[in-house]
Amino acid sequence: MSKPRRIPAAGEGKRGSEGYLAYLLRQANAATRRALDRALADLDVTSPQFMVLVMVGAYQPLSSADLARLTFLTPQTINVIIRNLEERRAIVRWPHAVHGRILNVELTPVGAQLLGQCRRKADQIEAELAAGLRTVAEREVVRRWLAYVAMSLGVDDGGV
Repeated sequence: MSKPRRIPAAGEGKRGSEGYLAYLLRQANAATRRALDRALADLDVTSPQFMVLVMVGAYQPLSSADLARLTFLTPQTINVIIRNLEERRAIVRWPHAVHGRILNVELTPVGAQLLGQCRRKADQIEAELAAGLRTVAEREVVRRWLAYVAMSLGVDDGGV
């Protein structure tokens, strides 16, 4: 009977510098999501809710369809998140001036305050992410590369 193999830890073998870029991006995304969920838990906010708050705060007013595209979430998930954030009075919806079936989503003052609280916690995680990069120039290279990956692989081409 053979001895069970030890699964490598993050940073080792194919989970480290020998790994495929696509896998390493997925691993980094999972770790970042877990860290954000833990950091935001005491505010009773999930990572997807935080992303919705960030996008609404940055680009309001937005439709639910816009939010689904910006956050890479399904329309069904966005609807649940919007309902939950409405119940918290963090966002409001109102009919689009021309397209009456479309509802615009905007932050309320409560939502802006909640976003600020979330942002402070997320900034700590951003600092941890940036700690592995020695200079502002290195951080800029990583940001440009990540944006390039999204653009070159067509993140805006087909929805969720």
